[in-house]
Amino acid sequence: MTSLLLAEPLRGVLDRLHAGAERDDRLEIPPLPDDASDQERADALAEVYMPVSAEGGRLLYALTRAARPQTVVEFGTSYGISTLYLAAAVRDNGVGRVVTTELSAVKIEAARANLAEAGVADLVTVLPGDAQETLADLEGPIGVLLLDGWKPVCLPVLRLLEDRLAPGAVVVGDDSTFTSMKEYVDYVRDPANGYVSVDFPVEDGMEISSRVGG
Repeated sequence: MTSLLLAEPLRGVLDRLHAGAERDDRLEIPPLPDDASDQERADALAEVYMPVSAEGGRLLYALTRAARPQTVVEFGTSYGISTLYLAAAVRDNGVGRVVTTELSAVKIEAARANLAEAGVADLVTVLPGDAQETLADLEGPIGVLLLDGWKPVCLPVLRLLEDRLAPGAVVVGDDSTFTSMKEYVDYVRDPANGYVSVDFPVEDGMEISSRVGG
């Protein structure tokens, strides 16, 4: 069976988005006050893709294929690049759904269009708004959780969803080398919190954890 990652139209959409993301470093982002809200930050960064790398995306695909989850949850949709890798795995598994959440209205519209163009929109629910609100009542069990939104919020979102993680659930914290992820990384690496965790050296790091207790 050929992976959906290698087939059109999804392959072409991913190639286009990864190419577009290469301009992120050239964008000039106006400084924001320290007390800016998450919504204000999301609106200011609406043109910035902030994607997973292609290598990181393939890792997400492989983990999701192996886990065969009924529910995949993503914190931080952006333009939908990581969402496409997750949805491709769900399609190829023949079971499951992806639930993703995003603050920026611009990115929500773009992500939905990209998912539709790639032919996987039927597998994905995009929730507009603050993840700590939109995911509060989400039903489990969650088999794969990707945390790739605002870094200081990754740990609160994980804690919010912990009681709905399936035994052995895969939890991925992206950009694990960022200083803003230190509290998150320290948490999942502490055996007392119920995870077995390892750093994976893709671009900016991914912390791969398995829920083994709690």
